[in-house]
Amino acid sequence: MAAITAIRSAPDLVRTSFTAFGTFGVLQVTRREALGAARLMLAAELQAIDAACSRFRPDSELTSVNARSGRKVELSPLLAKALAVALRAAAATDGDVDPTCGASLVRLGYDRDFAGLAADTSPLARPPVPAGGWRNVDLDQSGLTVQVPPGVQLDLGATAKALAADRAATSIAATTSAGVLVDLGGDIAVAGPPPPSGWWVRIADGMGRAGPVVAIRDGGLATSGTGDRRWRRGELRLHHILIPATGLPAQSCWLTATVAAASCTDANTASTAAVIRSAAAPAWLTGLGLPARLAASDGRIVTTPGWPDEP
Repeated sequence: MAAITAIRSAPDLVRTSFTAFGTFGVLQVTRREALGAARLMLAAELQAIDAACSRFRPDSELTSVNARSGRKVELSPLLAKALAVALRAAAATDGDVDPTCGASLVRLGYDRDFAGLAADTSPLARPPVPAGGWRNVDLDQSGLTVQVPPGVQLDLGATAKALAADRAATSIAATTSAGVLVDLGGDIAVAGPPPPSGWWVRIADGMGRAGPVVAIRDGGLATSGTGDRRWRRGELRLHHILIPATGLPAQSCWLTATVAAASCTDANTASTAAVIRSAAAPAWLTGLGLPARLAASDGRIVTTPGWPDEP
């Protein structure tokens, strides 16, 4: 579990920002001389993850796997790792975070990079469809092969970005010996020696207001919500967090769920599942021992043990 506290004194850090995966990104390091190498390593990691895991690139490895559903397909070690992480997330959440939602998202119009969704507001041509079922994915990680049932489409949007943050932070810290924070659109991973007061993170509340600032020293922090990635098709207002059993967007009492965990991937898995589990999320997160902050649409804030007190 990540250590998370209220803030104390301001850290002295070197910071740069960028865009990646259709969202904002931030890289921070504790030593200025490490920034150049850190930027190159991060860029290489993001490029590799995108080439392996993007559902929107016609030349990506995942696109090739989806096009060959029903057949055994050879994988690169990176995509095999990303698929293993996605299936582990599905198992840990009893299928709430399911990587076989690709066809479900396509039916809802999420068939292109998010930046292009606003251009098409026509009614949906086909009804929603449930996920294909993560247990039906036959992954041989050691043999580097996968087979999914015919017609099943994989989508790694729930875990690949968080995995990229974890991998980049770990490799940068190991190479430069500096402390590092990688933030990919709210999926945050830290590694190496932290600043004396920890890494400062401002929490999004999903209501357009500035949330609290907390500090983490290790692991990861992730925020999931239904407010940012939204689009309209006909009279329907849609978002990207789906109920796998129905293929429909989750109707949650939470606008955002923020979770701290041992890694960014674990934090993102738990925060996404918390949105889907709605009112049952606080008890579930408490049972896992994960500090979390849940923001409801009526302004109510619910936290779990380990999350710092707020004014």
